[in-house]
Amino acid sequence: MADQPAASRFRGDGGLAGGNTWSIVAKIALLAIVAAVAVWLAVPLYAAEMWVPLVLLIVATVLIFVVYLQPWHIPIKYLVPGTIFLVLFQIVPVIFTVSTAFTNFGDGHRGTKEDAIRAIELTSVQRVPDSPEYVLTIATTGDPATGPLVFLLVDPATKAVQIGDAEGLKPFDGATVSDSGKVTAAPGLTLLNAGQAGARSADLEALTIPTPNGAIKSQGLSRAFEGKPVRDYKADCDCITDTATGATWTAKNDTGSFVDASGAALPQGWQTNVGMGNFTRAFTDPAVSGPFLGILVWNFGFAIASVLITFVAGLLVAMALNSPHLRAIRFYRILIILPYAMPSFAMLLVWRDMFNQDFGLINNLTGAHVNWFGEAWTARFAILLTQFWLGYPYMFLVCLGALQSIPADLTEAAAVDGARRFQAFKAVVFPLLLVAVSPLLIASFAFNFNNYNIIGLTTEGGPFPPDNPRAGATDLLVSYVYKLAFAPGGAQYGFAAAVSILIFLIVATVSIIGFRRTAALEEINR
Repeated sequence: MADQPAASRFRGDGGLAGGNTWSIVAKIALLAIVAAVAVWLAVPLYAAEMWVPLVLLIVATVLIFVVYLQPWHIPIKYLVPGTIFLVLFQIVPVIFTVSTAFTNFGDGHRGTKEDAIRAIELTSVQRVPDSPEYVLTIATTGDPATGPLVFLLVDPATKAVQIGDAEGLKPFDGATVSDSGKVTAAPGLTLLNAGQAGARSADLEALTIPTPNGAIKSQGLSRAFEGKPVRDYKADCDCITDTATGATWTAKNDTGSFVDASGAALPQGWQTNVGMGNFTRAFTDPAVSGPFLGILVWNFGFAIASVLITFVAGLLVAMALNSPHLRAIRFYRILIILPYAMPSFAMLLVWRDMFNQDFGLINNLTGAHVNWFGEAWTARFAILLTQFWLGYPYMFLVCLGALQSIPADLTEAAAVDGARRFQAFKAVVFPLLLVAVSPLLIASFAFNFNNYNIIGLTTEGGPFPPDNPRAGATDLLVSYVYKLAFAPGGAQYGFAAAVSILIFLIVATVSIIGFRRTAALEEINR
């Protein structure tokens, strides 16, 4: 053994010192792909100065090379990929969510205080007497409908061309300028015509180009002027003052906003740590606590009712189809599991159309003219009915498997003791059934508590009250969080992250209680 060559000792273990040629080639190719992906990710991280993700990327890449280039066959080779994916897709998002929950991060509160001050000053630019004026040509560096806008500015006196964006002005060479001063060709840019520029009027109005003496804004589609901001930041009072009206907004650092005497805040703010503010807001802010508590109650009702009705129906059908004397039992079982086998997102869209007030199948068959999604309780009934149809086949499969695993000797012994079928089921079968299916019932509750698909693809949370388009009668907490985080009216990522944590705590508490009850059932049935 001592005289055995090192290469033969390592042969077949997957290392570079042994194995066949194809395994070595495959390993080199995979490591090359890892290196290429690492470089591809590292360049933008370095450019954005995101040092922590860059360090993690380097450590993970080095770890992969160290583990897979050594010749020994060790378990860590199989653990490393799963560990890396666990960190990337589970631990990192959780850490980011928790850290965001203690901030006011969202629309209007994304950058620093300096960024907010700069935005306030630039958006208040107004024209002053004798301010410079330019011939404006609007262009984009990408698609005319979505690409970032730039200004091509021509000085009427010198015909010099400058390009401006949110970063500032700089000379632009190679442009073709007409006698009127309009740019007719610009290498690397797409010039927008009047229709294309008009379609992006909101982006055009928001674009302000900073200059040493103020800022440049557009005036229509063909002219631009250099003006000065009327709102100015004063460090001595830590406030914004309006030189035209005399209004003052004082910095409120705990909320990341500039507010006036009445408490009204400017739309531009900055990201700051708010502590437990997002969590307490869910229960103390009247504008939030009312919808939040109402949604929470409905969320519990929906999850509990969904589990209960699907479990009862699934159990009854499983008991009916568990009889060995039933003919065509396979045919019946196939029919039962069809809803479970169909894609749920497609079936949800079908059910949404079936509940349509004007041409829906349900109203046409019954002769009714019910606006199912127009009233709170009819919409909730429609949601529960849809969930019942989608969910009971799963419970049927679960209960059927549990029933078939219960020894027939137990029920026969109960019958010998004089117990009727219902008594045997209540005293013997059902307790044993609960031991088997309780973990699945808990998992079903957790799934339905966060069942975004059934809300998002049918009612979209509606119907909504006139004063709150974000919290509807059928909204679950998860759909409410989605609207808070991504609604076009203003995203509130910090508050949405806090509500997500509350959802986790609720589901975790219910699950812990449920698993303890399951353990108690197991002790009783031993």
